[in-house]
Amino acid sequence: MSNITHLYRYPFKGMNPEILQRVTLQVGQAIALDRRFALAHGTTEFNPNAPLHLSKTNFLMLMKNERLAALQSIYNDNTGILKILQKGKLLASGDLQSTAGRQSIEIFFAEYLGDEIRGTPKIVEASGHTFSDVNAKVLSCINLASIRDLEKVLNTTIHPLRFRANIYFDDIPPWAELEWIGKTLSLGTATVRMLKPIERCAATNVNPETATRDLHIPNTLLKTYGHRHLGIYVQVIENGEVTVNDDFLCQS
Repeated sequence: MSNITHLYRYPFKGMNPEILQRVTLQVGQAIALDRRFALAHGTTEFNPNAPLHLSKTNFLMLMKNERLAALQSIYNDNTGILKILQKGKLLASGDLQSTAGRQSIEIFFAEYLGDEIRGTPKIVEASGHTFSDVNAKVLSCINLASIRDLEKVLNTTIHPLRFRANIYFDDIPPWAELEWIGKTLSLGTATVRMLKPIERCAATNVNPETATRDLHIPNTLLKTYGHRHLGIYVQVIENGEVTVNDDFLCQS
């Protein structure tokens, strides 16, 4: 049995998380509002009326655009307004429900990232669609003990938000979660099934506090453990609710 320590969702793909205390989970769905929006390259083709899963390379993201980590995004899902700040200073604001509001955000990112963007950037979304790195509606989960084990290898502190998970849990041995493939787990009052481990990319090398690439996490994982996995993807198979301090229990 493990204990859930933190819950997060990421309304805007590639940007900072929103801290949660409680979430309601539904069968076959991600956390509501998680990765609802993304900033696509101008060359990306995305049809909101028939949305398909696209590779992360079609969007701005930390693997290629580490300067995103220097920004703070605040999205109000009641008003539709997105604010972009840096060190507490408001840099841009726009209502994502309006064309003018979206354009103001797109113009900001075009100026902020310059030639890192292919073409004119565009905010994309589609009803019921999630801009996940995998072609499934999932929750990403991290065992904090595994991070602590990796810290010993690197001899440094690793900020857990490098891994951009929805759920962080503790109180089980490091890497024990990688043995849960195909198993059923209790997550609060919900039930989930472990889909697959998360293979880590260069996005985890970016320090979320400094926006610099200061570690080599995927290579270190491979050299030390023989794989690039840290964390697991799970799918909801029975509705329920999960709160911070709830149990995360492997059933079978």
